[in-house]
Amino acid sequence: MIIGYTTGVYDLFHIGHLNLFKNAKGMCDRLIVGVTVDELVQYKGKRALIPFEDRIELVRSCKYVDVAVPQYDMNKLNACRKLGASCLFVGDDWYGTEKWKEYESEFARAGIKII
Repeated sequence: MIIGYTTGVYDLFHIGHLNLFKNAKGMCDRLIVGVTVDELVQYKGKRALIPFEDRIELVRSCKYVDVAVPQYDMNKLNACRKLGASCLFVGDDWYGTEKWKEYESEFARAGIKII
C-alpha cells in the first residue's frame, strides 16, 4: 500500500488545493493531509482567515482525502515517518528552491519520494 502525505494551511481553499489532492490521490492508495494549526500559522508570521477547526473539516470532506490530521510543526520528514508515508506531495511553488533541494536529499536517504 502506498501512503501519501501532503500538508498546508488550506485557508481560503481553492482549485489549486483540490488539484493537488486529486493528483496526489491518483498516485497513492491512501492520502493523508496535514492541516496547519492556527498557532503554527501565527508562528510563520501570518494569520488564517478561517479557523483551524473549519479548515480541517473542509479538507476532511474532500473525496480525495482519506485522513486529515493536524500539523503542529514544520518537520515533514518526521510526519511522513510517523504516518508511514512513502511519498510527500508538494505544490509546484517549491520546485527547484533551496528548501526543495535540501528536502529531496533528506527524504531520499529516508526512502521517501517527493513529488
